[in-house]
Amino acid sequence: MLVGGEGTRLRPLTYDIPKPMLPIIERPIIARVVEWLAFNGVTRAVLALGYRPDPFMEAFPDSAWHGVDLVYSTEPEPLDTAGAVAYAADFADMTGERLVILNGDVLTDLELPKLLAAHEESGGSVSIALTPVEDPSPYGVVALDDNRRILEFVEKPSRETAPSNLINAGTYVFEPEALAMIERGRRVSMEREILPELARKGAAFALDSDAYWIDTGTPQRYVHAQLHVIAGLRPNVILPEHEVHAPGVLVGPGAVVDGEILGNAYIGSHAIVEEGAVVENAVIGTSVRICSGSTVRGSVLLRDVAIDPKAHVEDSVIGPACRVGEGAAISSCVIGAGFRVEEGHILVDARRPD
Repeated sequence: MLVGGEGTRLRPLTYDIPKPMLPIIERPIIARVVEWLAFNGVTRAVLALGYRPDPFMEAFPDSAWHGVDLVYSTEPEPLDTAGAVAYAADFADMTGERLVILNGDVLTDLELPKLLAAHEESGGSVSIALTPVEDPSPYGVVALDDNRRILEFVEKPSRETAPSNLINAGTYVFEPEALAMIERGRRVSMEREILPELARKGAAFALDSDAYWIDTGTPQRYVHAQLHVIAGLRPNVILPEHEVHAPGVLVGPGAVVDGEILGNAYIGSHAIVEEGAVVENAVIGTSVRICSGSTVRGSVLLRDVAIDPKAHVEDSVIGPACRVGEGAAISSCVIGAGFRVEEGHILVDARRPD
């Protein structure tokens, strides 16, 4: 599991919290990925760590989650995606085994047994899960022949020139000969070096799937990933203890909801939504306080956030222990841990602190 990136697209949140440790309904992204692995029968996973490894070990002190044993491999220097895989496989003594490799910030309901069965049938050195998207231009796009053999990878093509709408979904099955292609001791890119070389050799195959898939690496998609769970698009996700306050509105233990809740929402344990406050299509973390006259729409508020009276938050992600002052308004922003937005300030499409 590749979890060593710096999460630059979610800064400044990720200055303090590694991206895979950001919560999805009060549990870290990485925990949600491990739960999916457990659901698919996986019992052992190696975490290829790099940036800020300590929070992972602190979050799972028993080196296990949901019945999956966790092995921690921390690269001594940044080795890029393929380099990190090779280092982790060497560390865990798995170089002679078939591996499932995945990105630790992608949430999916892909059925791993189907990918493994397709891999067996292909006889290739690697099989890659693909997912269809409406606009493939921000992604790595794949062209296939009629036998699911990968002909080429095209990185971030224009929408008009993309060979298909199928993109690399970040889950691979690797045979030992594919792993052996990764040169040790230097940075090696899976997407730019190893996978294209396997395709040139005719040894790369794919399985496309319309199962749920989302890359949580941008603020908007991070918010959407949580709202999708509340909306019931991912019925196998394990939710914390809660009550159903109204259709699509989930409320954790000890929360006080006196304000108005619209659309789909999750109100975390011991959070307070005061009378006169409005929450709409939002995820509210543990011990958050939303004061009277304020609104929170299309946003995620992490634990211990305070929204003062008559403040407004829209389409934003607010880090833990932040405070949005009275009468302030923020829209399309990412606010890092512990930051205070002063009274009356207006922020649009901003990152704070810079």
